[in-house]
Amino acid sequence: MALGIACRVSNDDALLAAAVRGCKEAQEELFRRYRQVAYRVAYRLLGNEADALDAVQEAFVKALTHLPSFEGRSSFKTWLLRVVSNASLDLGRQRGRREALSMDAMGPKSREEMEPLVLPVPGQALEREDLRRQLQKALQQLPPAQRQTFVLHAEAELSYREVAEVLGISIGTVMSRLYYARQKLRALLERTA
Repeated sequence: MALGIACRVSNDDALLAAAVRGCKEAQEELFRRYRQVAYRVAYRLLGNEADALDAVQEAFVKALTHLPSFEGRSSFKTWLLRVVSNASLDLGRQRGRREALSMDAMGPKSREEMEPLVLPVPGQALEREDLRRQLQKALQQLPPAQRQTFVLHAEAELSYREVAEVLGISIGTVMSRLYYARQKLRALLERTA
């Protein structure tokens, strides 16, 4: 029981220290904290629910296995999303791109867990779902580097500096990739409108 109490910490640094010591509860808490953002990033990069879940699982296994080598030069979230991003791109190359699964195919409980709760406005639910599908289709048409940069910034809500850290590139390169990604997305979405 004492181990359980020692593992119940709220700040990431203490949680990471407990996880490195082998505290399973701390490892599970890290997973609970970051699974949604990890899934959203993997899904946007891969466009397929099953592949995204596989990438997240692989990324968490790698992250927890290599946790003792985490140096803390960036936040755990930033480091983890780099692992998720790389796992997603590797899996995408291995399996080839598949047609994106609709978020409608997910069960109601899974959908609740993965998307923020938004009260529907009559008539907007269909428009929002259609826009979501169009955006996913447009994202899949971006070059991988632009897609990865855009998803980390827009979906994972990382700052330019954090995206640069995750990808190992300069902030200027992040800004350039985001600019061109937005331009291409705008053009692709205007064609479908």
